[in-house]
Amino acid sequence: MPTGPEVSNDLYRNMRMSVQGLATEVGTGTASAGAVTINDLCGLVTTEALTTAQNAIYTLTITNSKVAAGDLVFAHVYDGTNTQGTPTITRVTPGSSSIVIKVNNLHASAEALNGTLKIGFMVVKAL
Repeated sequence: MPTGPEVSNDLYRNMRMSVQGLATEVGTGTASAGAVTINDLCGLVTTEALTTAQNAIYTLTITNSKVAAGDLVFAHVYDGTNTQGTPTITRVTPGSSSIVIKVNNLHASAEALNGTLKIGFMVVKAL
């Protein structure tokens, strides 16, 4: 007898479709002027070389035909060639065919970013 929460057929279908999409649709791209196009449910973006100052925000806009405003988008950031600052994702906003990701440099002193970042994302489609 199952002891966990019940999963509706719609939720199960959505999870299955998301996992199937993740296995076959992983895109990559390099941003230019804070913009890139990746039409996949998962992706990895390499930013342009950044010099974002302490407490300043870099905004990345991903054009993506598979995203809708009600979807969930999970994102993470790590250093590419960057060796300074503390890049932190502070907001992820899915829209109609786009994702806007805000990366704030939260370094404790006046240390600016000095290279590229890698930003990964995963879209979970809304029911």
